[in-house]
Amino acid sequence: MQYNSQRPDLIIPEYGRNIQNMIEYCVSVEDREERNKVALAIISVMGQLFPYLRDIDDYKHKLWDHLHIMSNFKLDVDSPYPVPAPESLLEKPDRVAYPTGNIKWGHYGKTLEQFIEKAKDYPEGDEKDTLTHIIANLMKRQYLTWNRDSVEDDLITSQLTSISDGKLKLKEGAELVPTAVVLQDQKSKKPQHNKGVRKKRR
Repeated sequence: MQYNSQRPDLIIPEYGRNIQNMIEYCVSVEDREERNKVALAIISVMGQLFPYLRDIDDYKHKLWDHLHIMSNFKLDVDSPYPVPAPESLLEKPDRVAYPTGNIKWGHYGKTLEQFIEKAKDYPEGDEKDTLTHIIANLMKRQYLTWNRDSVEDDLITSQLTSISDGKLKLKEGAELVPTAVVLQDQKSKKPQHNKGVRKKRR
């Protein structure tokens, strides 16, 4: 019996040993026309093994690239696509830029701060007053999610004024959603792990 540890490493393990063996056989076929037929058959099997690749643009190009890579670039067939250069496998992908925006009030999050920035540009009027009221209620909900079980509305309004550089202020007499309502909403949204479990009778 031959163990996998005694066999050559798979170049692209996802395709498995059988596909790798098929490709090695294809490389060994001397007749070019026959070799082309074998290569097309292998491409068909690879596509059936990974049907989700069909959702990728030009997925057949990807399959042919994998075929050449798994043959160690030894496969000489009439490929419908250019053979990838071995050096291309050594190229490092471009570095993805990491967002570095500073969040002044961590418990409110970046999205809420962006809402506030947009609202600051609204002209004075009912629309801005309504948007300011919605944002203040969101702030209160966020505050109670990440901090305490209670918060004074004055604290929320003062922080809203601070974050918005004084450009967003609640309309006089406007009331925020009661703390008890917010806490009840949060409680009802938590998963009930014991729901449906019957208590054992003693």
